[in-house]
Amino acid sequence: MKPFCNLFLALSLLSLAFSCSSNPQNQNNTMKQRINTANAPAAIGPYSQAIDSGHGLIFVSGQLPINPATGAFPEGGVQEQTKQSIENAAAILEAAGLSLANVVKTTVFLADMGDFAAMNEVYAQYFSEPFPARSAVAVKTLPKNALVEIECIAAR
Repeated sequence: MKPFCNLFLALSLLSLAFSCSSNPQNQNNTMKQRINTANAPAAIGPYSQAIDSGHGLIFVSGQLPINPATGAFPEGGVQEQTKQSIENAAAILEAAGLSLANVVKTTVFLADMGDFAAMNEVYAQYFSEPFPARSAVAVKTLPKNALVEIECIAAR
């Protein structure tokens, strides 16, 4: 009976080891890759400029309207800041071998929903039919008191 118990225990442990190693929740996702470029502002916290999921989607973190060369916001208002935020996202997508044409979803965060029309006027200059899906929300405060922040998801 003891050899049978040892065999059963060995098979049980082997089965457990196999199920743990084949479960994506129990292993590092080696498919996930960080995307980074000096042509957009560096991440200022524990996050990446973007992540390539390894499954055809690129997730670009919210882009503040910081000029990567100067470290400052552009002169002007929400339109200038929208332009800079979108150009930062475009630079990150370029580092991944993509462009704004690959964007399937954006989220626009506004400090004031009253700026929606002005933001939308600039936004429309960067995207064409079929337009990405989009959410636009007003928030109480954005980092560094920006007027706008834009994040996006792109598909290969």
